[in-house]
Amino acid sequence: MDEQRLAEALKQHGILLGDEQQRRLRRYFEVLVDWNDRMNLTAITEKEDVYLKHFYDSFTAAFYYDFDRPLQLVDVGAGAGFPSLPLKICFPELNVTIVDSLQKRITFLNALAEELDLTGVAFYHDRAEQFAQRQDHRGAYDLVISRAVARLSVLSELCLPLAKEGGDFLAMKASGASEELQDAEKALKVLGGSLHEKYDFELPEAGGSRSILHIKKTGRTPKKYPRKAGTPNKQPIS
Repeated sequence: MDEQRLAEALKQHGILLGDEQQRRLRRYFEVLVDWNDRMNLTAITEKEDVYLKHFYDSFTAAFYYDFDRPLQLVDVGAGAGFPSLPLKICFPELNVTIVDSLQKRITFLNALAEELDLTGVAFYHDRAEQFAQRQDHRGAYDLVISRAVARLSVLSELCLPLAKEGGDFLAMKASGASEELQDAEKALKVLGGSLHEKYDFELPEAGGSRSILHIKKTGRTPKKYPRKAGTPNKQPIS
């Protein structure tokens, strides 16, 4: 997928990329590839692959959720900034927080935000389990989003504590979402979440199957969650 095909594909979903937004995405790609020569940020580095499997894939969340408003959004385990920074470029009113456990990624994200002149962004080097226990972040976000980080039974424990009651959690999945939902049924109930909708679709150009799980924060998460770092992955709620 090249720049023109990305713009055309998004237009079909009512998302219009202006010249400045396209310039920022172009520069995003250039900075990503440059830094990737020095540190391993992504295995996807060919331009057409980045535009399809990083940029377009990030934008698919906006096909099913309204980002065109000043949401307080936190992206858990964003890596090189996906999906939240492409969404920020497209929807500048978003206030984006990213938490990631690797300092090198945070260093990259700070440099990227400066290069792209992004405001309303904040980056934290922290484990998600510890970050979600911080009183200034717990229950503070309208939307929690995460892409390809962990199975839903684990991911929900990292993400739902950050959402406001009545807020939302979007889990972006490559495959196996139905099975993950079954496995996470108890975890969602314990953590104060419930499935609102499941969206299944195909990326264009044979890019593969995707699912987005839209989970509502319907109740308060008990204070004991998330448990200490590493525990959710070793002992998922079941």
